[in-house]
Amino acid sequence: MAGTVVVGAQWGDEGKGKIVDLLTPHFSIVARYQGGHNAGHTVYVGGTRFVLHLIPSGILHPAVTCVIGNGVVIDPKARFEEVDMLARNGVEVGGRVIVSEKAHVILPYHRDLDLLSEARRGERSIGTTSRGIGPAYEGKIGRRGIRVVDLFDPPSLADEVRENVLARNRLVSDSGLNWQRVLEDLLRHADRMKPWVADVSVVLAEAMRGGRRILFEGAQGTMLDIDHGT
Repeated sequence: MAGTVVVGAQWGDEGKGKIVDLLTPHFSIVARYQGGHNAGHTVYVGGTRFVLHLIPSGILHPAVTCVIGNGVVIDPKARFEEVDMLARNGVEVGGRVIVSEKAHVILPYHRDLDLLSEARRGERSIGTTSRGIGPAYEGKIGRRGIRVVDLFDPPSLADEVRENVLARNRLVSDSGLNWQRVLEDLLRHADRMKPWVADVSVVLAEAMRGGRRILFEGAQGTMLDIDHGT
């Protein structure tokens, strides 16, 4: 069997990180295919505790390549905090993480809209982590989202960021978010992220044709799914 999928059958926190860690030695690629950095896969290695929110827990195995697929929404700041945490603990990331060019990006205005949505619900709030994940997916479906590949086209990126930030500022009653500052931060992240970006569909298809085994890592549980959950 070329591919195996690990998915939670409940509401999350079923121990998927541990299962992925146990299975990883039998695979050459671990691919994360959905969710954002609200997932928390906790793994202990040699007494060191690793909490991985975005990078697949297969990264703790030196010979394994990790893939972040187009179904994932990525907060660039959170991603690099995780990369730096791994480096401090002796885990070399280097070229072992591949990020889909089609994955959508979580931006500061997504977090603001997440907080606003929860506040408006009052007692009916759904208890999100307020990390902007839901609004990022809304932007994706609404065709106003920003993908990883868009980070490398500064003129078009500037237009998209400006429009999205202005839309946010019309909804949130504060002094307003500065779209140029958001753009500057994004461009800095883009420079660092570029070496890891690829067409993940091609990478995985070629790996399967070459007989490499792939472990697909789910993030949240089935009961949180928009179609199949509660």
